Parts: sequence; C-alpha cells; structure tokens
Amino acid sequence: MNAMIKKRFCTFLSGSLLLILLFFAGTIIAQHVETVEKKLLGKAEENIEKFRKGDVEIQFLDRSGKPLRDVKVEIIQQSHDFLFGCIIFDLIRNENTYREELFKQRFKKIFNLAVFPFYWPGYENTQGMPGWEDMIPTIEWCKANGITTKGHPLVWACSSGTPQWLRKYSIDETEELLKVRVKNIVSGFDDKIELWDVVNEPVNVKTWRNKIKNMDEPNDWGVEDPINEVADYVENAIKWAHQANPEATLLINEYRTIADVKVRERYYELLRELKNRKAPFADIGIQGHEPRQEWFNPEETWKTFDLYSDLGYTLHITEFHPQSSGVEITGGWRTGNWTPETQTEFTEQFVKLCFGHPAVASINWWGFSDRNIWLPGGGLVDEEYRPKPVYEMLDKLINETWKTTLQQTADADGKVTFRGFFGNYAISLITPDGMVHTYPVHIRKDEANEWVFKVE
Repeated sequence: MNAMIKKRFCTFLSGSLLLILLFFAGTIIAQHVETVEKKLLGKAEENIEKFRKGDVEIQFLDRSGKPLRDVKVEIIQQSHDFLFGCIIFDLIRNENTYREELFKQRFKKIFNLAVFPFYWPGYENTQGMPGWEDMIPTIEWCKANGITTKGHPLVWACSSGTPQWLRKYSIDETEELLKVRVKNIVSGFDDKIELWDVVNEPVNVKTWRNKIKNMDEPNDWGVEDPINEVADYVENAIKWAHQANPEATLLINEYRTIADVKVRERYYELLRELKNRKAPFADIGIQGHEPRQEWFNPEETWKTFDLYSDLGYTLHITEFHPQSSGVEITGGWRTGNWTPETQTEFTEQFVKLCFGHPAVASINWWGFSDRNIWLPGGGLVDEEYRPKPVYEMLDKLINETWKTTLQQTADADGKVTFRGFFGNYAISLITPDGMVHTYPVHIRKDEANEWVFKVE
C-alpha cells in the first residue's frame, strides 16, 4: 500500500470513527432528554391527581329526609379554579379588532383569565387623560363569561413604562405621580380587576429613580442596580397598590428566570428581601418567553418552580409565547425549528409541568392570534382565527383531560363519591319519574367538599 493510499485510508477511518462517535453521543443525549422528560412528566401527572383534585361526597334525601337510593346522578365540571389565560389587548380601543365575535368565541372556549394593558405611555399618553373607559366593555364581557381579569403593568422602569411628559418633572415629583397612578388605577378598578402585575421586570431594568435620571438612555435591559435599591421602589409600589385595594392579588413579574441561573438567583434575592420587609405582595410572576426561541430544559423549569415556591408564595406563569415561525430552536435541550408541531409539543410539555407543580396557579399566553402577535407565529389560532394544532391540543387538555364529567348511581345511603378537579360544577339528579334537579357546587382545595341536598 503506497503512502497516498495509506493516508486516504487513515483519513477514511478517522472520519468514520468520528461519525460513529457523534452518532453514539447523539443517541446518548437523545436518551437523556427522553429519560428526563418522561420522569418529570410522570411526576407532574402524579401531582395533578394529588394536588389538582379533591374528594367529594354528595348525599341526596327526599322530602322526609330519607336517602334517595339508586337514582342517577350527572356530575359536570363547568369551570376551573386554575387560571388559563391570555392577553386580550386586541379588544381594547378596537385598534386590532377583527371578527370580534369569533375572537371571543375562540378565546372563552379555553381561557378563564384575560390580561388588560395598562402601560403608562399608552394608558395616559396625555397627562390627566387616562384611558380607563376603553377597558370597560371588554371587562364587562369577561365578567359575564366567568373570565378572571388582570392588569399589566402598573410600574415598569423603562421606555415602555414611562410617558414622555414625565420629563418636565423632578425625580421626586415623578415618584409622586407614580404613586397617584398606582392608587388611582387599583382603587378605580377595585370591583373589576382582581390581579395586578404591580412591578414589571425589576431585576433586569433600572430602578425608577435611575430610569428618570436617564430618560434618553436607550438600553433599559440587563441592568443590575443594587438589590436594596430595587427593593425600595418595588416595596413602595406594592404598598400603594395594597392600600388602594387590600383584596387584590398583587404580583411582581420577571423574565429569564427559567433559562438564566444568575437572573433566577437575583430575582430570588429580591423576593426574599421583600418578604423580610413584609411587603404585601401575594404572588410571584415568572415569564415564559425569554430567550424567545428557547425550548426550556424541563429540569431547570422544575428547579425554578421549586426555588420560588420555597418562599411560600403562589407562582404565575405570566408570559408564555412559543412560536411556529420556522426559526431555529435554541437553548440546547431540543434542536430543530419552531413549527406548528414543535410549538404544540413544547406547549403541551410546559403546560403539563405547570399544572403538575402544586405552587403554580396560572399560565398566561402572550398573544392569541397570528393576526396580531408579538412573535411571528406565536398565536394559538391563525390570522383568520382558525385553530392551530396547539389550540386543539390545549382545548383537549383543558376541556376534556383536566375536566371532570361523570355519571353515577347513588348508593343505599343516597350518596355519590368521586375525585374531581377544583372548580365549579353542576350536579344533576334524575329521579325515576324523569325530573331533573340541578345543584351548583364549587369543589375547592383544602375544603371538605361535602354536601347534602334535599329533593323537594
């Protein structure tokens, strides 16, 4: 064998060996990914049964107080206590409204939470002329359809949260104006909006005072002001909101906590400081779309939930936004591109982890339709409001898999017992003569969930 042939042969062997090694490495990584996902999704499934359902006992008696035995009972869940939500900005001010009735029909089929825009520059572009009236018709529609309402955000120390007319005031004066804004909005909507993102992205943007000092600075993100200074202005905002409506649920909202351990720990440090100060916030907001193309590592997702739940607060996934635009999947956990299929698969995985963690109370999408969307292809329905695969998957999960619908026969004591997902129900008793008697019940966490109904 001459030297040239030997060289080519060795090159061939080296290349083949490299391909073999890459194949086995890829196989090992794929097996690891599959193992981790299967383990965590299995844990989530167990938790769903354990933490999202309660034991129920209902007894039926006749007029004389005797048990109604062997009668048929239909158990139909009508709504969830867990909040599945989405922004509803399209319906505000009719700026982006298209086929409004179809939008509403698709929206309310899967969502029981709607988020309203309170960005200061848009809400009060001209000082003294806030746009509160623009919100009312859609809020009233939400209330009529059993949809919980949320406002976002009250305080955001960046260009999107600071109207230009603040420039004519001193820093101290802008803080007074901010205080008035928070109190006026929260008190003015006290019977209309139950949840508020009080402060948005406090550990990633400037403090209020530093933003007002640098109104012309274009870079608002990636800032690391001292935690004590951050806590000072966040605490004030929370206190103002709490004074305006002590019954409201107040959140702090932050991004990159799942994908970036440094940000996760910095946010934890702020929350711990606020807890030590006894600041009256109730819940923690965790955004679900930064980085915008990443398939989150489920281990890091679960670690994030565990970390913040250790503080004793409820968690809300506030801005979830997987897309289907064809761009590359980043983050290293999964590879490929964001297509309607991968959007659906990732959403299903992430939503199951959220619903399966006992500390999580809601998950909120950051856009409903591809017609008006922040990230291309991030909608659950297309531009004509036709359901995408991700919508159909969510519809099945929320309205079938995670809803309790049963038919039973009362026992000798006139009782039916079952485990049901927390939420509102219609319990219907069908007597032998064909009469139907329907009773509303609300199955709640940490309650006895026992009822006795006398059939008249």
